[in-house]
Amino acid sequence: MPPFPKQARIGILLVNLGTPDAPDRGAVRRYLKQFLSDPRVVEIPRALWLPILYGIILNTRPGKSAAKYASIWTDEGSPLALYTERQAKLLRGYFAKDGRTDFVIRHAMRYGKPAIGHELDALQTEGCERILVVPLYPQYAGSTTASVMDAIAAWTPGVRNLPELRTLRSYPIEAGYVGALAERVREHWRKHGRAEKLLMSFHGVPRFTVERGDPYQAECLATAGALAAALRLETADYLVTFQSRFGRAEWLQPYTQPTLEALARSGVRSVDVMCPGFVSDCLETLEEITMECKAAYLAEGGQEFRYIPCLNDSPAWITALKTLVTRSTGDWLAESDEAESASATFLQGVPQR
Repeated sequence: MPPFPKQARIGILLVNLGTPDAPDRGAVRRYLKQFLSDPRVVEIPRALWLPILYGIILNTRPGKSAAKYASIWTDEGSPLALYTERQAKLLRGYFAKDGRTDFVIRHAMRYGKPAIGHELDALQTEGCERILVVPLYPQYAGSTTASVMDAIAAWTPGVRNLPELRTLRSYPIEAGYVGALAERVREHWRKHGRAEKLLMSFHGVPRFTVERGDPYQAECLATAGALAAALRLETADYLVTFQSRFGRAEWLQPYTQPTLEALARSGVRSVDVMCPGFVSDCLETLEEITMECKAAYLAEGGQEFRYIPCLNDSPAWITALKTLVTRSTGDWLAESDEAESASATFLQGVPQR
């Protein structure tokens, strides 16, 4: 008699934006080439954009960006890569404590390594017939979450036996995520006291993307509102800004650095700054915020600039991730448990040799 069919394993793939392999010009150029070639990231007609990208940007920007990456690089490598890998490892451990050995958890980067397609292949090799992809972008944007979906779609034509695929779209006001952010702030206040203003800086996008229907700005504001409510803040206690503007087009406003400069000039002597849209510290938080924006604020008369780290590998964030994954795979888990029970019942009736 053939054995009872074994239930397939469930794959979980955490996906972050990406990072160069090293803080040098060559590695940064390769990374920027892939990143800035994505039509989701730069929505300029290819005939206009590609000559600018290859003729100007990839010849001038890699050296400057490499110096910035070098300023935040650690002995273990890129902070973004380090924290994303830790998040996957910790999440694996959290599920293992619950006896969920049917989960296979890996991580990937939309640009750079490990590539999404490579990791999806690996999950299939490990027996995963169902895969949940979790973009580590709490707020949906066409340039981030949708680009991850594009990468998944680009992988599928080369796969004969496709797995069942799901993608977590966004989670801007999910209780665990907002709670983890609030705990980060409270922890900071317990150690350092509370500044006059809390500034929440989100990554920016061109304004025209929102005008064309992108929900990103609304989801950022929803996160900020939920966090303010969790911290019991008044409207005057906090500000929401957008950073990392690129190019000449208008991006979402108010911009982070000019806002900080204006606060200093107006007499605000201390600010707490956090980046709720980034779940891992990276170039945009560790260099742009804690170096460039801090210097600009202090130069205009500000006295205390205090940065609140991203969620990184905090227990509250890993717990929130676990909740998100469990919720998104609930019916899969139920079927897996039913199959395990049925298998045990079946085996009880099989004569033992």
